[in-house]
Amino acid sequence: MPIKPELLTSVRDLITQARQQAVRAVDAERVLLYWHIGQVILEEEQHGADRAAYGSSLIKGLAAELQPQFGSGFSGRQLERYRQFYRLFPIASAVRTQLSWTHYKTLLSLDSPEKREFYLAEATKNNWSARQMERQVNSHLFERLLLSNDVAAVLAVARQEKLPTEARDIIKDPMVLEFLGLKREAAYYERDLETALITHLQEFLLELGNGFSFVARQQRLHLDGDDFFVDLVFYNRLLQCFVLVEIKTDKLTHQDLGQLQMYVNYYDRLEKLPHENPTIGILLCADKNDAVVKISLPADNQTIVASKYQMYLPTQQQLLAEVKKELDKLDQS
Repeated sequence: MPIKPELLTSVRDLITQARQQAVRAVDAERVLLYWHIGQVILEEEQHGADRAAYGSSLIKGLAAELQPQFGSGFSGRQLERYRQFYRLFPIASAVRTQLSWTHYKTLLSLDSPEKREFYLAEATKNNWSARQMERQVNSHLFERLLLSNDVAAVLAVARQEKLPTEARDIIKDPMVLEFLGLKREAAYYERDLETALITHLQEFLLELGNGFSFVARQQRLHLDGDDFFVDLVFYNRLLQCFVLVEIKTDKLTHQDLGQLQMYVNYYDRLEKLPHENPTIGILLCADKNDAVVKISLPADNQTIVASKYQMYLPTQQQLLAEVKKELDKLDQS
């Protein structure tokens, strides 16, 4: 008897869904197990006169007993990690069981509570996989946002205590596009970069930030017999506005800013609905002169953003140099 294709699809979907739920349930139980083990270790450690020495010997003794029976997940190194897990997340209700242990291992490696709180909130809110979270940590998302925002503002948006009100609340500068796989030494055209971004659209949306959805590529604008084309059009549901992205593979010029301003004006006057906010334009460029950007745009500009892109992850030294540059600007102002 032939099986209807739609019936087979339904059964396969049920099996896949059940398996995914089972994996999530196992991950949730594993996270809680490790939290409770950390709790037992830390509370027992408090009983020692020399807590550091007692704690070290306690973990060593537990590992010697548990690892032969339960495997490498209970080595001394792992038990120390469970202890750290409980110490950094002492409230059981604050442990997000929708995140896997791999998520938490990445969180434990962070050096400040602000970073941990930010990535915990973002991963939960955006349903990041462990790999996506690791990528955002490695690309210094938190630090890049802080170059134009303060810690309290970044955390407030991450916790959803406040909605972003302008482009700079969510748009990063620089953007890191290492996921495209393009060699930084190679010469390529704007169309090449645009095609690569579309091919890796999911990763690009992740890099763009919260609330973005793709609308169109090479969107045609017709103005009294002349045609113009916007490279990429997105919509941001948090800002409730269109976001236009223009790509430039060389240094940004004031003519580029003027062109993008025209596209933004077109959308504001002909596409935007009354309840929507003003259109935002992003000039994604290989290099820029911040002074040229500042002088070319109105003093009260909140809709045009020039953002450099990088084809590789920034190093810690590069990031610190950017922070120092921003601090020097504040000292001179």
